[in-house]
Amino acid sequence: MNSAITTTASDRQDRPAAKPASLADKAFSVQQAFTRIATPGSVHSLRAIAEEAGLDDATVHRILQTGVGRGVFEQVGRGRYRLGTGTARAGLHAMAEAPGAASTHSTLVALHQATGGLALLYVLSPFGVGRLCTDYAIGDRDPAEVGMTAEDIVSVSRSLRTGASGRAILAYLPQKIRDRVLAEEVPPTAGPGVIRDNDALAASLGEVRRMGFAIGRQECMTGWDSVAAPAFWDGGIMGSVLLLRPSGEMPEDLRPMIYHTRRAAEEISQLTLSPVTPTG
Repeated sequence: MNSAITTTASDRQDRPAAKPASLADKAFSVQQAFTRIATPGSVHSLRAIAEEAGLDDATVHRILQTGVGRGVFEQVGRGRYRLGTGTARAGLHAMAEAPGAASTHSTLVALHQATGGLALLYVLSPFGVGRLCTDYAIGDRDPAEVGMTAEDIVSVSRSLRTGASGRAILAYLPQKIRDRVLAEEVPPTAGPGVIRDNDALAASLGEVRRMGFAIGRQECMTGWDSVAAPAFWDGGIMGSVLLLRPSGEMPEDLRPMIYHTRRAAEEISQLTLSPVTPTG
């Protein structure tokens, strides 16, 4: 199986770029520094930002002050900064170029047909550190008939520390965010196979990065096993594709399940890199 996507994304997540040379490079380095050290709503000192960006304080101060005037950064108190609303607006415009629901849904349908399992797409939540189920393909199967409720899909799955789909995302997030998620309580409605020990959970994230997929044994819900693979947007983690099957129906040889799940995640990742057809 092709592991190129996994290797590339893992390298990009934790390795800072080469020391910037031009003024434009330095400005982008300052902005990228926030994405590596910040958690939602957090503020940071000029010194911390400069150290992360690999630049001197004076240069970073000039860039931050210019960015404050343009809404890219916000100054909170004396000498402390966070990303501004201008960054969020730019992100919304970028999201308009993301793959459409029709394209991703057809990929999920193909995964369901190839495996007989429930195929779901999770994306990083814009509120806090969590994930949301944005689409699924289950064919003629009624989730209620097999003991799976809407609450199982939505509420339990908000935590990134629960289930294969959560770990497939968490493994590629910056270490500071991983630490924050590991500090969360395990959801009380999680399944009996949920990984409660933080050392074991952290070790599983390294395995996800090495292998490019995660396997869950009744982690989110009793009686359900899973395979998940990360989906990327231009090298950054976007979400994960999850394959769910009742534990009694999951084959002992998981290689076909892994293959089809990774293939679906890679197809969705490739959609984010495809040029958008002009309209109007």
